[in-house]
Parts: sequence; structure tokens; C-alpha cells
Amino acid sequence: MHLFVGLGNPGPKYARHRHNIGFMALDAIANRHGFPPFRKRFRGLVSEGRLGGERVALLKPQTFMNQSGRAVSAAMQFYKPGLAQVVVFHDELDLAAGKLRVKRGGGSAGHNGLGSIDRIVGPGYRRVRLGIGHPGDSRRVTGHVLHAFGSEDSGWLMLMLDAVARSADLLAADDDANFMNRVAILTRPPPSAAPAPEA
Repeated sequence: MHLFVGLGNPGPKYARHRHNIGFMALDAIANRHGFPPFRKRFRGLVSEGRLGGERVALLKPQTFMNQSGRAVSAAMQFYKPGLAQVVVFHDELDLAAGKLRVKRGGGSAGHNGLGSIDRIVGPGYRRVRLGIGHPGDSRRVTGHVLHAFGSEDSGWLMLMLDAVARSADLLAADDDANFMNRVAILTRPPPSAAPAPEA
């Protein structure tokens, strides 16, 4: 059993915030792969299904970001995955908007959700870092992450979420390299149209 965790804050007030892109990624996976509706369990919302041949539980903690580890710990006690089978989707300031990287372990880099999980279950889980871009000034970071995506973000955001959902079976197969490659291909901008020849 794999446990996919999307990080975010609960409630409609936060639904479209950049900080909630982890929730959005899990919703996209659930919708594309026909998972049942989320239900309340483990201090969060959970849906169970299959990606490829692997059983996967999707968890959206409802504890607010800085207590995410409590929900992850409760779900891990039930499903008993190894840390390598726990995959956390989260917003990443240090990646350009629309870019994605997967890594295992590492520091939280000030991300409260990751910090909570690190403290409670340890840092050895896998992380899907979903780039939201940096505002360019550290004083603007809080306002940037706790602000809704704008209309100018809709193109790359929908493209990335769709690519993550279409490629999620590779994560469930522990094939992080091919997951990243497929997402990169699916989010690659189309080549510019060649100019029409002169008559």
C-alpha cells in the first residue's frame, strides 16, 4: 500500500491558494483514476483506489498545514507503508511555476507541513515538489503562498496537474525518474508554428 499525501489548509477560504497545490494534485489523481469520494479518516480526508497494479490511499490532512504530521502518522499506523511508499505533494517556492521534481528526504526548507511530518514520522519519505515560483523578495513569501492562483496561472497549473494525474501510476510503481520525465514531456510547451512561406 502506498500513501499519497497532499498538503494544504482545509476549508473553502484556502481552496485556491498556492499553498494548497498538494490538495489539488490529489484531487486531479482521484478524478482521473476513478477513486471514490473522499471521506473523513485519520484527521483528514481519505480515498482509496488503484494506480496501475498498486493499491494507493490518498490523504488530505485537515489539521492545518503546521500539524500535517499528525494526520500522516495516523494513516501510516493503519496502512503501515514504509517511508519510501509515502509520497508527499507540496508547493515549492524554489522551483519555477509549472516545474516539478521528486526527491527523497532532505530538509523542510521552512515549509511548515514538511516540518511537521519530519518531526513526527521522520524525513525519509518521497516528496513531489510542485513549483509555484518565488515572489523575488523574502518579505513577500507568506503573501505569495497564502494567496489564490490568478487567471495568469491557469494555463500552466491545469497542465501540470493533468500531467501529474496521468503519470501517477509511475509514482505508485516507485519509478520516480520516469514519472518526472513523463510530466516534463506532458508539460512541454508546443513548438512555435513556423512562419507561412511567402507567396
